[in-house]
Amino acid sequence: MYFDSVGKINTNGTTALALKAAVEKDIKYIVVASSTGDTAKLLKNTNDINIICVTHANGYPEPGKSEMSQEIRSELADSGIKVLTTTHVLSGAERGISTSFSGAYPVEIIAHSLRMLGQGTKVCVEVSIMALDAGLIPYGEPIIAIGGSGKGADTSVIITPSHASSIFKTKIHEIICKPSCY
Repeated sequence: MYFDSVGKINTNGTTALALKAAVEKDIKYIVVASSTGDTAKLLKNTNDINIICVTHANGYPEPGKSEMSQEIRSELADSGIKVLTTTHVLSGAERGISTSFSGAYPVEIIAHSLRMLGQGTKVCVEVSIMALDAGLIPYGEPIIAIGGSGKGADTSVIITPSHASSIFKTKIHEIICKPSCY
């Protein structure tokens, strides 16, 4: 499915398509990028699908702060959704280096290359690797990842992530949906 625009307007469609694909293809894990929890809340766990919500790292956008409140974290946990907050695999420390020294570094080049397929595709790869590295999804098994281009979700892929230490073994098998225009 290709959406005519980017962003939050596609969130309901993206989550519905991801859940449908999970059921049809018997995929048991969905990893969703959600800084506030709103997108994750749309993924009702009615088919024994494990939902993992990956947030922005603490300190974004303000040092020492988390975008997601403890109340929302508890609400998600109570509905069976695991919440992961950690350093982003495609930025993290390397962004600090590039900002300080005004250069481009390998991990940032990977991120920019993935953005050629759209910001949401980059996010899908990133959050799936983060969830794998945290031990929240199984190694070597296709999962569904959901990402977006700012607020909300507009992209979903079937992906077998590899660990950050072997990032180029990550395989995107299928694009479920994404915006066609950037």
